[in-house]
Amino acid sequence: MYRAPVSEIAFTLKHVAGLADVLAHEGHAEVTDDLVDAILEEAGRFAAEEIAPLNAPGDRVGAKLENGEVTMPPGWRDAYRAWTDGGWNSLTGSTEFGGQGLPMMLHAAALEMWNSGSMAFAIGPTLTMGAVEALEKHASRELQETYLPKLVSGEWMGTMNLTEPQAGSDLNALRARAEPVGDGTYRIFGQKIFITFGEQDFTDNIVHLVLARLPDAPAGTRGISLFLVPKFFVNADGSLGARNDVRCAGIEHKLGIHASPTCTMVYGDEGGAVGWLIGEENRGLACMFTMMNNARLSVGIQGLGVAERATQQALAYANERRQGRVAGDTGEGMSPIAGHPDIRRTLLAMQAWTQIARAACFTNAHAIDMARLAGDADARTHWSERAATLTPIAKALSTDIGVEVASLGVQVHGGMGYVEETGAAQHLRDARIAPIYEGTNGIQAIDLVTRKLPLSGGDHIRGLIAELSAIAREARGAGSELADAGSRLERALACLSEAAEWMLEALGEGRQSEALAGATPFLRLMGIAYGGAMLVKGALACRGEQSPAAARRLLLARYFAAAHLAETGALKEQVVAAADAVLAYDPAA
Repeated sequence: MYRAPVSEIAFTLKHVAGLADVLAHEGHAEVTDDLVDAILEEAGRFAAEEIAPLNAPGDRVGAKLENGEVTMPPGWRDAYRAWTDGGWNSLTGSTEFGGQGLPMMLHAAALEMWNSGSMAFAIGPTLTMGAVEALEKHASRELQETYLPKLVSGEWMGTMNLTEPQAGSDLNALRARAEPVGDGTYRIFGQKIFITFGEQDFTDNIVHLVLARLPDAPAGTRGISLFLVPKFFVNADGSLGARNDVRCAGIEHKLGIHASPTCTMVYGDEGGAVGWLIGEENRGLACMFTMMNNARLSVGIQGLGVAERATQQALAYANERRQGRVAGDTGEGMSPIAGHPDIRRTLLAMQAWTQIARAACFTNAHAIDMARLAGDADARTHWSERAATLTPIAKALSTDIGVEVASLGVQVHGGMGYVEETGAAQHLRDARIAPIYEGTNGIQAIDLVTRKLPLSGGDHIRGLIAELSAIAREARGAGSELADAGSRLERALACLSEAAEWMLEALGEGRQSEALAGATPFLRLMGIAYGGAMLVKGALACRGEQSPAAARRLLLARYFAAAHLAETGALKEQVVAAADAVLAYDPAA
């Protein structure tokens, strides 16, 4: 049974992530606290009552392919239509094309609940929303008017087609080709793999965004263009016409997210799929990154959503399952396993890590909103750099947390967690893909170190550390309950600062391989220090409040500071001292 943690989500939005800053802008003047609460309540209700019950049956049945057509599990199509009828697909879409124009922060909050309900359900609409953003920013007016209204509403769905059999993370190896016809269209030929919701029976049209090369394109990523390739052509009156030359040739049999069809798409078997250029020729990667950056935060939220669902299930099981006797338990028979100290520690860790993922994702969404709303160039630069810096943290840290928390959930269930009956195993299977797709977490670490850390000559990361240090100082002076957490946070931030300066020095001296050898531990170090600061910030926000929720937030901050912030010291050593050994290793030997 899943119950949306609406009050914790609202608290994190308002008191940790800074929703008030976004709503203060005139473009969101009509978004009141009452409206925010109503949106969250209804999103939580729909996730719990309509989506969550489909999760386990969808996992067992999966998506089926027959004669090129994909059939979704029973009940999924009706749920999707009810979801779009409720306006959920259009939350952040432009009002010009039928969207509601709400902040990304509210989308992030709702998306957490969709993913807790079912990660396999939520991933399809996630890509549609990314396609909407790419078209809003880069497509011609004609393409926008033809496709955006129905993509925004969810009547049609969108996909992202990058990967090919020989080209995974390295897009230099792309071979799909596009030949200009001379009438403004292009003929697309090639094969794409791992295309999420490339075929489905939710909608009567699918809008594929496809990377391909023109005949005279330069080599490498500078020669990639982006094309819109619909499953069905759209007539002048908006009705659907003939089918395009694109088909699903197969779906993958995967470890998890069984109800999400992962397709092999073939373009141009019968003369070429007709596509339209998005943006400029040979500039497709810049357009696609608009969609990918959106998707990376969304994938981080997948990790958050699964972590929340796994935590709730583990808590319920631990309070119900009885084994052994706990010292001091005066009841009859065996004690609930939730009373055993090791299980307490495990459950507390699951809750703390889940809240860190929530804070990382929501503050990332806040930065995206602020960059969009900023009125002057300096503010836009600041918030754009903040969003860029937090994106790899939100994606990589939160998806790692999803896997780790789901694994702990299996452990709490014991042997029953390893069988499919309880559903704990499904959470772990589903979560495992999230650190891989939309740029593996190793690539996120490389991106953080080589592209985000040097922003403004390293001054942006220094400014962020200064902001987090102010939280630590406030906690240290806030009295005995948070003073120790503040001191531990200060030490963690000192480790982060030392590692960041070492990284910047290594990059500046051309020692990139040494920096990359420590990129993943650096991302983890930054994520732990940032997450610890967000837990302390949340505890500070409810000082003086006498409630179970306030007591829990204080406890989470104290626990994480004592149990996990010390890991930053070991991670710093991995960054600054382990590169020689890493680079001396020869896997071929």
